[in-house]
Parts: sequence; C-alpha cells; structure tokens
Amino acid sequence: MTMTDKDLLARCAKIAASTWSDALDTVGIDGVVQGIPRRSGKGRIAGFATTARHVCGSYGDFDRADFAVGKLVAATGPDKVLMVDAAGSVISTFGGIASLAASLRGATAVVIDGGCRDVDEIQAAGLWLAARWVTPVTGKTRLYLQSQGKPVSVGGVRVSEGDLVIGDDTGIVVVPRSELERVLAEAEAMVEVDDAVEKGVRAGKTFSESAAAANYIPEK
Repeated sequence: MTMTDKDLLARCAKIAASTWSDALDTVGIDGVVQGIPRRSGKGRIAGFATTARHVCGSYGDFDRADFAVGKLVAATGPDKVLMVDAAGSVISTFGGIASLAASLRGATAVVIDGGCRDVDEIQAAGLWLAARWVTPVTGKTRLYLQSQGKPVSVGGVRVSEGDLVIGDDTGIVVVPRSELERVLAEAEAMVEVDDAVEKGVRAGKTFSESAAAANYIPEK
C-alpha cells in the first residue's frame, strides 16, 4: 500500500455507510450489499477488496485441497477486505482457525456471500466478518476455489479487485475504485450538510428549521 492509499482510506473511514449509500445514489451506482449481516467484530472498517469465488457442490464432489481456505487467508491483510462469492450457499467458507489466522495477519475484514461457522471462535479472534449464513456445514469437499482476483458478485453487488469496501453497524457498501474520487467528493459534501443540520438541532432549532437552513430538506 502506498501512503496515498492509506491517506485515502483514512478519509473514507470517517464516513458512515449510510452516507456512502446516499452518495452512490447521487452518481447512479448500486453499491449496497444486501442480506449479509456482520457476525463478528465491531466499529467501521474501510479497505480495498481482494476477491475470490467458490464453486459449490455436494459433499464429496471435490478434493479437500480444492477448498483452498489457506489461499483465502493468505490474501487477507491490513487495508484489505476479502470478498468471497460463494453463490449464497449454506456452506461454511470460514471457520474459527481460519479467522484466527486472518486476524493474526492483520486482516481488515472478511465478507462472504455464503456461510461461516464457529462464530464464537471468530468473535474471540476479533475478526470483522460478515456472512449471509451461519452454519456448521463444512466447505471441505463441498467448495472449490475457482478464482481469486477476478470480479465477483457479493450481496447483489459486482466487486472488483481494489474496489473500496466500507462496513459498519448499518451495512456494507462497495465503491468502484474507478469512481472513488467522484463518490468520495459527494460523500464528504453530504457530511458537511449533515453536520450543519446536527449543529442547528443541538442549538435548539427544530429539525425542519435546521434541515431547511442547510438545504438538506427544504420546507414547503
């Protein structure tokens, strides 16, 4: 990571997922991940996506080595968010030991459009992890790591290597890297408006008065 990327992430991490969603609306980009709740970790994360796709089958369809969870762990690290497309399957991609290993690598976060297991162990490891399902069903011989670093679909959103991923208590948002400068400018402008409305409310104005003064929601 270059210093420029770190500075960029520091700016992005100050902005909530809700504001990023509004900014994406403004520029016409669908980037809100749907149906994948956080299972472990706390606070807001910001990082650049590293992608992987698991092909799903029945027990015994693949060799145990095809699961390749070690390659997924190796792709994690500081300022990186592992985005796994497992086609929404109710099969575990990440468990307790993998989460511990990722945490020790300084992983920013893991987001799985599929399953995880050993949630108590994931939480104990302190890994920020979101998954569509929690299930005891193992991925060994059921999942095949088809690709890494190629575009995937996670929660209905197309994710490419290097896209920005923001996650917090409200949700997860993906911003295409090619559009990040434009969306960030919109989001930071929205933060200024929100701050002005909040300042007015705290000063004793009504919400309507404060919103109108900041041109947030004009009064009719």
